[in-house]
Amino acid sequence: MADIKDPENTILIELTGGTVAIELLSDIAPGHAARMKELAREGAYDNVAFHRVIDGFMAQTGDVEHANMEKDFNPRRAGTGSSDKPDLKAEFSRIPHDRGTLGAARSQNPDSANSQFFINFSDNHFLNGQYTVYGRVISGMEHVDAITRGEPPASPDQMISVKVAADAE
Repeated sequence: MADIKDPENTILIELTGGTVAIELLSDIAPGHAARMKELAREGAYDNVAFHRVIDGFMAQTGDVEHANMEKDFNPRRAGTGSSDKPDLKAEFSRIPHDRGTLGAARSQNPDSANSQFFINFSDNHFLNGQYTVYGRVISGMEHVDAITRGEPPASPDQMISVKVAADAE
């Protein structure tokens, strides 16, 4: 596990293969970082599927409305839902979409990000300035690399639990 410098701004995602630690960029994208911590603390991300996983590109998850594999999972609607909270304003920055960065998934409207996010498998600089970058994997990228591919995957992986490191035991 990585050396966690700021537990209040570090997310721990438990996957089948192990834990992924994500450092949130709360100084760059404070609204998105705060939303991720809020949903994690509510348990909203627990058991949510990776519904869109494209080899060489990214793994997308976070549909807390339709992709909870333990409650009302709807594979046909996974990726279309959000939380019951208002959408977020875009927080674009000069931080590039490099391998291991966390990006806010959204519709065509730049201010439509809500709960969904993606982790880049590779440098995806064509996304720079178009999607908010608000975190980066600091350990466990090998577990992200092992997520089952597909749009949607036939047998999707899920986030077993998502916690703010400051709250973890």
